[in-house]
Amino acid sequence: ITQVVKINFKTSKGDLSMELYPQAAPNAAKRFEELVKAGFYDNTPIFRIVPKFVAQFGVNSDAKLKPWKDKNFNDDPSLFKLEPGTLAFAKAGPNTNSTQVFINFSDNSAMLVPQNFTAFGKITKGFELTESFKQVGDPNMGLDQGKLWEDTTGYVESLPDKPDMIIKAEVVK
Repeated sequence: ITQVVKINFKTSKGDLSMELYPQAAPNAAKRFEELVKAGFYDNTPIFRIVPKFVAQFGVNSDAKLKPWKDKNFNDDPSLFKLEPGTLAFAKAGPNTNSTQVFINFSDNSAMLVPQNFTAFGKITKGFELTESFKQVGDPNMGLDQGKLWEDTTGYVESLPDKPDMIIKAEVVK
């Protein structure tokens, strides 16, 4: 691996530094970089936390950004284990990756690699912060994704117990 794209996330818990590996997972790395550059993850919640499993984000109802939801891309081969700190797109079956990403808290390879979930990058600084993200909503599914896709900001503001947020995401190459 000689190509690396560097990404920074400013979250309500602190800053995360990430590396993407386009040579290992070209489709996923390209899409994540496109979404970051478009501002898709800015001011969005980390809406699902399952301790010892994953933290998930990637829903934005902004009219200019929401169309990304329906732009699926093809799976990449899985060249890396889904170890703690790795990033992978959430999906509902083969080739249904679009905007939602999860951060692995444990080595989830045995469960997720056979379903072709692909690690396309990893958190290189700040992983310990992710383990303190607040669990909100349903203990397994997190916040209501339908309501998030309908009105992300309004739904989050209506919650008595607020999720941690991604404030700003940027490519730093």
